[in-house]
Amino acid sequence: MSRRLVPGLASRYPLGLQLPAVYAEDDTAQRITEGLDEVLAPVLTVLDCLPAYFDPGLAPADFAALLGAWVGAEGPVAAGPRGTVSGHARRGTAAGLAEGVRQLCGVLPEIEESGAAAWSATPRGELPGTDRPGLTVRLRVPDPEAVDAAAVEAYVAAARPVHLPFRVEVVRAAAAPPDPRA
Repeated sequence: MSRRLVPGLASRYPLGLQLPAVYAEDDTAQRITEGLDEVLAPVLTVLDCLPAYFDPGLAPADFAALLGAWVGAEGPVAAGPRGTVSGHARRGTAAGLAEGVRQLCGVLPEIEESGAAAWSATPRGELPGTDRPGLTVRLRVPDPEAVDAAAVEAYVAAARPVHLPFRVEVVRAAAAPPDPRA
């Protein structure tokens, strides 16, 4: 809920009480200041609580989301505002993408990328990766129908490097072998 939409939020500093005494009995002046009090009450409340806005653990959710949007933090952030900073540092990486999908679905995906980086002491060494760019995000889950594949695709589309075509696969996980000690 946004602070501007709090019904009945009263101002701690009503303007009508601060008018000169000649206006204290004036009904029109008091009604005008009551309307202004309703407009100013959310602003004064924010100013009264300003230190909380600088602590990610105390900041209102809508304000934290606004700050996250400013820095490009998108998708699920289960760790809250504190996790947004570390998540932003890994944005566009395989680790960041895997963590975002894990937060969305509860399953750590397998990520296959086409590119790689390497060095060699000899010239004309073999290049890593493949010549066709691509990204595959594979989720192995017990029940593939229980996973919202469209939501995963939307998240991957927003979190992947923009130049990289991608594919999301949701496959049934192989049953674990029985425990011989049981």
